Amino acid sequence: MITSSGNTKVKYVQRLQSERRFRQRERAFIVEGTRWVSELVGLTTTAPTILFYTETWVQVPKHASILHQLKGPKQPVTDEVMAVMSDTDTPPGVLAVLPQPSHPLPDTPSLLLILDGVSTPGNLGTMLRTAAAAGVDAVLLGPGSVDAYNPKVVRGSMGALLRLPVHSLDWAEIGAMTARMDVWAAVVDVGAVAYTAVNWQPPSALIIGGEAWGITSAGLTLASGHVTIPIAAKTESLNAATAAAVILFEARRQRTAVAIR
Repeated sequence: MITSSGNTKVKYVQRLQSERRFRQRERAFIVEGTRWVSELVGLTTTAPTILFYTETWVQVPKHASILHQLKGPKQPVTDEVMAVMSDTDTPPGVLAVLPQPSHPLPDTPSLLLILDGVSTPGNLGTMLRTAAAAGVDAVLLGPGSVDAYNPKVVRGSMGALLRLPVHSLDWAEIGAMTARMDVWAAVVDVGAVAYTAVNWQPPSALIIGGEAWGITSAGLTLASGHVTIPIAAKTESLNAATAAAVILFEARRQRTAVAIR
C-alpha cells in the first residue's frame, strides 16, 4: 500500500491531473470514480495502465467485483494519498491511469461537431457527452479549445471519450475534413436560418464557438451557412453546450425520422 504522497507513482498522477503538456507527452489521462472505472469492465480496447484504490472503497462488494474484473496492475493507497491524487473536492476512492484513445477520424463522416475556442472544461465535457448521445461521428477541436483530457472535461464527458473520436486540428485540417459537407456556424443572429429549417440529412458539420468570443473569423469563413436558435425576447443567448444539444438533437430527429420511413 502506498502511504506517502511523495511516492513517484503519486507524483506521476498529479502531473497527469495538472499538466496538459505532460498528458500529451505521455499520451495518458486520469479517470476518477466508480461509474468511470465500471465503464472499463469488458472493454477490449482500453485497459488501465494502473488503477489506484482505497481500502474503504474496495470494502463495498460491487466495487470489489469491479476491481476483480479489471485487467492491469492495481495499487492500494491510503485515503490521505487518494486525496492528494484526486482532482475532486470529495475523492471517490478509485482512479485509473488510461492511455488516450486512438479512435481514427471517419473517412466519410455524416455528422461532425466542430468546437471553435471552447475554453471552459465543463462546457466541453457536456458537449462531448451530448455529441456521443446524438450520434455525432467525431468532434473536432479547433485552435484555442481546452484539452479534451483535462480532468474536468473527462468528468463531464461521462465516458464519451472512450467511444467518440475527438481530435485537435488546425483550420486547414478541419477545412479538408469538411470539404464535401454542409458546414453550419451557430450564431446569435436574427438573420440566420432557424435550426429547425436546416436540412440536416446531407453530410453536415456544426460549428459552436466559445462563450466569450463566439466563432472566430476562421470558423465563420469555413461555414457555408449560419444557423440560429430563436429565443424569447430579452434573453441574450444560450449556453454553448445547451445550444449544441438543441441543434444536434434536431439533426438526430431528422435523420431518425428518415431512417424510420
